[in-house]
Amino acid sequence: MEHLTQNLQQSINWGFIDSQTTALEQHKPKLLINDKNNNEYVLTTVLEELTECNSFVFSVAFVTESGLATMKSQLLDLKNKGISGRVLTSTYLYFNKPKVFRELLKIKNIDVRVTDLAGFHTKGYIFHKKDDVSIIMGSSNLTAKALKQNYEWNLKLSSHTNGGIVNQFVEEIDRIWDRAKPLTNEWIDTYEVKYQKQNKRKILSVAIEQPFDIEEKNIKPNKMQINALQNLISLRENAAQRALIISATGTGKTYLAAFDVKSFAPERMLFIVHSEQIIRKSIQDFKQVLGGNDQDYGILSGKNKEIKAKYLFATIQTLSKYDTLNSFSQNHFDYILIDEVHKAGAETYLRVIDYFTPKFLLGVTATPERTDDFNIYELFEYNIAYEIRLQEALDEDMLCPFHYFGVTDYEKDGEVIDDTSKLSNLINSERVNYLVDKIEYYGYSGEKIRGLIFCSNVQEAKELSVLLNQRGYKTCALTGENSQAERIDSVDSLMNGTLDYILTVDIFNEGIDIPSINQVVMLRKTQSSIIFIQQLGRGLRKHESKEYVTIIDFIGNYKNNYLIPIALSGDKSLNKDNLRKSMKDTSYIRGISTINFEEVAKQRIFNSINISRLSDLKNIKDNYMELKNRLNKIPTLEEFTKYDSIDPLIFPEKFSSYYNFLVEIKEIEPSLSNYENNIITMLSNEILNGKRKHEIILLDILLEKGSISLEEYLDVLAEKGCRIDQNTINSVVRVLNLSFFTEQNRKKYGEKSIVNMANQIFSLSDDIGSSLKNNRSFLSFVKDIITTAYIKNNLYDDMALLTLYKKYSRKDSCKLLNWLDDETSTLFGYKIKYQTCPIFVTYHKNEDIDSSVKYADEFLNTQVLRWATRSNRKLSSEEVKTILDANEKNIKLHVFVKKDNAEGTDFYYLGKAKPISGSEKEERMTNEQGKDIPVVHMDLLLESPVQSKLYNYLTNS
Repeated sequence: MEHLTQNLQQSINWGFIDSQTTALEQHKPKLLINDKNNNEYVLTTVLEELTECNSFVFSVAFVTESGLATMKSQLLDLKNKGISGRVLTSTYLYFNKPKVFRELLKIKNIDVRVTDLAGFHTKGYIFHKKDDVSIIMGSSNLTAKALKQNYEWNLKLSSHTNGGIVNQFVEEIDRIWDRAKPLTNEWIDTYEVKYQKQNKRKILSVAIEQPFDIEEKNIKPNKMQINALQNLISLRENAAQRALIISATGTGKTYLAAFDVKSFAPERMLFIVHSEQIIRKSIQDFKQVLGGNDQDYGILSGKNKEIKAKYLFATIQTLSKYDTLNSFSQNHFDYILIDEVHKAGAETYLRVIDYFTPKFLLGVTATPERTDDFNIYELFEYNIAYEIRLQEALDEDMLCPFHYFGVTDYEKDGEVIDDTSKLSNLINSERVNYLVDKIEYYGYSGEKIRGLIFCSNVQEAKELSVLLNQRGYKTCALTGENSQAERIDSVDSLMNGTLDYILTVDIFNEGIDIPSINQVVMLRKTQSSIIFIQQLGRGLRKHESKEYVTIIDFIGNYKNNYLIPIALSGDKSLNKDNLRKSMKDTSYIRGISTINFEEVAKQRIFNSINISRLSDLKNIKDNYMELKNRLNKIPTLEEFTKYDSIDPLIFPEKFSSYYNFLVEIKEIEPSLSNYENNIITMLSNEILNGKRKHEIILLDILLEKGSISLEEYLDVLAEKGCRIDQNTINSVVRVLNLSFFTEQNRKKYGEKSIVNMANQIFSLSDDIGSSLKNNRSFLSFVKDIITTAYIKNNLYDDMALLTLYKKYSRKDSCKLLNWLDDETSTLFGYKIKYQTCPIFVTYHKNEDIDSSVKYADEFLNTQVLRWATRSNRKLSSEEVKTILDANEKNIKLHVFVKKDNAEGTDFYYLGKAKPISGSEKEERMTNEQGKDIPVVHMDLLLESPVQSKLYNYLTNS
């Protein structure tokens, strides 16, 4: 309590009197805005406060379904913890739709009241914790745009529960609350009548998709299409005859193709599709852009042979038949367009492509990646006219926003749906009821459900459809067994409201266009990130009947769960820490879209990440080949970074170096001597990570000049904004002459010094200098490592010894704290040396470790860590007294924490800490032999509070 009061006083002093004073970040007054450039949103803070509160109160004039959707999974987690709250909203301006009130009623742990107070326009969020309260007040209502997109001003304040400002808020809310009406179904029915009278706009009860009237709708290119069209024209001006468009589902690829056809003005055009089902919509889109008579547009499919049309739309199945192909001359079409061109490696496509000789060939796809060895990029001569992926498309507002919910799949008696679950478990009555509850809770945008449910197998789709129909839904199952006509009829029924859901397995992954889809349900394990995005993309087309699409992903105990964050983030690094980061912080998703996970579902994904063989040889080779195919050459480490592909650090982790990887997969012949290979191994393992810039700068200079004086080197460091002190310079020297490393690593790194220093002059050793001069391959690998290390270093603070929240190994800490030697072998929990004491904590310890080392380390809050010394230590022990007196003795305590051993050897750096005076306590613990031994507990106060997302990740079991 005393610490809280002191911290709050400091925050008030910082915020309202003197900003130069010190205060804890978590209590500082803060202006909250939506800043997409830095992934900072009002919503992020609201969700963080929700996660940490014991109760909450929202007083907001306006609420939208999309705004409420951003919090549904967090509110459900709070319900499971027994935490509830209140929401006070209004009928002001009849902004709130009746449906959002019905959505509020679904959330059982909030009490809702509605006021008709004239001009009620509040926007306030109050979060009660144990002893303190957070208040967010400003301009943001409970709408997705206000919380994540609009330019809004909100002030976050922290207060003691006894604070006067808190009491003013609570008293005023209570005053309005007591006069407000409780939210009930009867109240909503009455409100709905008044709402419809007050709103002149027509409420859309059934959204039936109809063709646009060409005469009334003037279709113009969007931003993506304009850029792509310009690039296509430029390619053709430079004699290109083929080009590839990579564009996320829903961004208007068909319209883009039509615009380019209009620009090209061919005498005859051929549009190749893989499914007859999408031909009608494609012709419709082309007519809007090109105009012309119906006779200009023809279909070539199983039943239609309108081959004389100016614009011919053909299925690959019919076109690729030999007799069909031979009915055309090879130059019959000036312009050929292939839809979903990632399929073009198939024999049928290649037969067609090899046969025709058009003036221009365009391929369009959302996913050029393939699981076989076929190179789509090569097929189109590496001419990528334009590329826009999911994140960019959301950022440009080209797609319908989505709210993704990773929800916990059904569990009974400790048994969870997993990879081996039998059909009887998938469709038992209790699971179906569970699925319905989740689907109803997370809901959909608009007045009428139009959903797709992706099942794990055909039998599940069929039987689940029957069970849902018995519960009052209107559904059908569509599989590969259904005819094309049956599929078209079912889609029409979904669009016109006759059906609520279509259940399928994978026939709708692509080649289906139902813009009014407002809910996608995934009842299957994620087989690949490509299929995941294809299925999610079924709902991303904009439509007037919806504001967003709801994605509900039922997450069982599947081994492949780690593919979910890969798919959502687009991360191809194969780095587990990157995936963990994308699970802890989902603010990377653009626009007003959100990614939400129920707590249990989140833990299942973390477990999957931990046990996955993410960076095994096959995955690395597949991702390597993907980039190689794109570039038409062996990629450099720098290019892996540039194209957001494999994290370059994976190569030294798995193969000692990128060079060794290339040799192993027989991409190159061995070209380095053993000595040169050792040097590349050293640079790959010790310099490439970019954790300290000093070595990178020195090596870069020496590659160019051969030598540099210490004085000149220090000048360059100062110019580059690097920390300069004698201990750091000495450490750099010991790293580059290898004396820092253990004997085992010195042998691994070639034993000979890389950089010499004599008479205040740095220079490359004769051996490495000779190799750089005589072996161009060696030189190119060294330069690539240094260039990539500079890029990696952008993540680190060059003025600090260690960068807050970055991950470091014990060896890293020895090096970066400027210890003379790598003392990893004797640095376990902590070690005091050179006026520093790194402390390493594994927060969740294995159950099978000796009880004498299973210390009860525990965060008391985001800034206080209750920490235990080694066993057999007393308050009178010298090392304990030294740590307790660290402040007086000017010894810096550095705290490193990892969640558990599944995270590997690296720890998050949480900054410097000081023991809290009086918190130390000597206790007894029993070891495996049943002997009582002493241990000392003390509370460490961190200089900076742990980021809330990282804190929640570390502390949740």
